[in-house]
Amino acid sequence: MTPITTNDALIEFCERLAKAPFITVDTEFMRETTYWPKLCLIQAASPTDAAIIDPMAEDLDLEPFLALLRDESIIKVFHAARQDVEIFNRLGAMPKPMFDTQVAAMAAGFGDQVSYEQLVRQMLRQELDKGSRFTDWARRPLSDAQLVYALGDVTHLAALYPKLRDRLQKEGRLDWVMSEMGALTDPALYDTTPENAWKRLKPKKFSAKYLAAFVAVAVWRERAAQERDQPRGRILKDEGIDEIAVQTPTDPEAFNRLRSVPKGFGGSRLGIELAAELKRVLADPEAHAPKLERPAHSQPAPPSVVELLKVLLKAKSDNAGVATKLIANVADLEKIANDDNADIEAMKGWRRQLFGEDALKLKRGEIALVLNGSRVEVVEIEG
Repeated sequence: MTPITTNDALIEFCERLAKAPFITVDTEFMRETTYWPKLCLIQAASPTDAAIIDPMAEDLDLEPFLALLRDESIIKVFHAARQDVEIFNRLGAMPKPMFDTQVAAMAAGFGDQVSYEQLVRQMLRQELDKGSRFTDWARRPLSDAQLVYALGDVTHLAALYPKLRDRLQKEGRLDWVMSEMGALTDPALYDTTPENAWKRLKPKKFSAKYLAAFVAVAVWRERAAQERDQPRGRILKDEGIDEIAVQTPTDPEAFNRLRSVPKGFGGSRLGIELAAELKRVLADPEAHAPKLERPAHSQPAPPSVVELLKVLLKAKSDNAGVATKLIANVADLEKIANDDNADIEAMKGWRRQLFGEDALKLKRGEIALVLNGSRVEVVEIEG
């Protein structure tokens, strides 16, 4: 098997794919020691065609394939798409419209985060060869066995997608899945702007001094990780950001007295850089701290109500054949227990119809949960 390594071959392949109603896509990449994922292979298939593209090939221009991903007349099918989408978004090609078979499987009764291997086994009655799972995809040349393994990810997906789509359509759930794709293709999900890095973290205090330091350290870490192309955690772990924001060291040597900072950090170039940045923002914390509202101290959710909602959620999930994780999580249940108007996805759209309305009825005593054999059923309470 020979991957595509020339522009002419790639253009020809993409012209064939452009005639298909959908294409299946997967990638192989490495990022254990880097901030940016290193794209090693792109696998793509239509119902009648399949190939592997080698993005590491010298002078290969990926634009013909990226143009396909942007073409909104073609559905792009992935399994567990987030990391693949992150890569293509960075290349300027957000895949739209998109269909994620992992999300679809949760709506079709296959449980939480079903693996690709399990889905192929259950829907196609085939076993996947796992022999090349731990390949170093950045090495060249790749063996035929490795390439066959990689291509199988999209050829099986091409057979799987129509079956899964038709099943969801028959059950009236295809729209549920397509509505979930909006979140996966939201560019904000893949934002790597250093100035926004702190927003993915949870500050524990709200004083101007703490917040100014917290934001400064998060921004500094993101920029350092990107410039050095190293994972964030190798620069500084998340807990280190909070500890530095609490202790506010401005002397590089002071870093060495903190538990969550790497040994010797204070004497390194990184330590010197961070100390200087902290000294700068702490000279005027009010000017550098974001304006955050201190969260209101709400009453803890009544444990008994939360437990009842858990039973209801499991019953609804089991009866409908939808993964509980796709409907709501424990944090959602706690919010519902405290607030009938909780602004959460579980109380909107199809989730509200499937679960949210009955959650409110359960709180009001309008329905009850009864055990019928081994199944929990929902029954109306007559007034």
